[in-house]
Amino acid sequence: MMRLALAATVAALLIAPALAFGTVNVLGQDAEHEKITRLAFKDLGFGPDTLDALAGKTGTFGAVGAPDRPDRGLMGEPAAHCDGGDYLNLTGYPQSVAEAEARLTACRDWITGALRRAVTRAGDIVPPGEDEIATGEIPEYVGCVFNGKAGRAKCDVLEALGLALHASEDFYSHTNWVDRPAPGDTGALNPPGLGQDGPAPWLDPRQNVAFPAGLMSGCYDGIEEEKHCLYGANRPRVRHLALNKDTGPIDPATGATGPGTTPRGAINGNFERAVAAAAADARDKWLFAESEILRLYGPERGKLIVCAIKSDDPDDCK
Repeated sequence: MMRLALAATVAALLIAPALAFGTVNVLGQDAEHEKITRLAFKDLGFGPDTLDALAGKTGTFGAVGAPDRPDRGLMGEPAAHCDGGDYLNLTGYPQSVAEAEARLTACRDWITGALRRAVTRAGDIVPPGEDEIATGEIPEYVGCVFNGKAGRAKCDVLEALGLALHASEDFYSHTNWVDRPAPGDTGALNPPGLGQDGPAPWLDPRQNVAFPAGLMSGCYDGIEEEKHCLYGANRPRVRHLALNKDTGPIDPATGATGPGTTPRGAINGNFERAVAAAAADARDKWLFAESEILRLYGPERGKLIVCAIKSDDPDDCK
């Protein structure tokens, strides 16, 4: 049955877009989401089974890879991948700068909303007034599914966290935050880049900063991208194809990377900076969620909740 399920997944991916850092080990992808997440979480105290559930492992998508599961219904959701925020200051360009900003703001809101859901659901791991973990809310023998349906509290926390991490990691692959364009004129085929290092303060839920001027992501309307995202007399919009840094080598133990294997990722260290920023941001997203759990539920209850989320065995938290 597992072989049949994996075959079905691969078949679906053959007709699906490469919307994100890779989630599988076929079709040019090398499980980039998994590796970035493992790099981000490697010294945060997560148990190996819990980290497998969050990041994914061979044969599974994990919580972080769930938006790329063909049966999850999120592959075409722009906010889940920070897609569709394209704009160029050209006559007749079909999307205004305000509309492009709104698309990327929807992605930021998706990330923040998922983190808030994770923190809220975490409260059910140790119910109010209790001083013990509700073991029925912990996946001790049957693993988490991450299919969008409510389940055990720890599974729901990991799923919401995975949705947030997937989008935040994609932000660095799909936007021009870290990018340095190729030499020559910039435009739809060689979009301008912001050339930043490290996480974007605009994505930090603790901060209230202005939208970064010039930030954009690529248009995506379907496979065979050269046939989509056109305007006027077959003029291309800024496409996902022109901006993405989705694939390339990553060592999750050391953080060694690159160069990337997409056109944009292969030049100017773009893939390497995207991976480094995505890993740093993913780590910070968990640290934010952890601090919110401690703030909302108090030091004793909050500490027990955090331990239950991280640990493979709730008995380790006694």
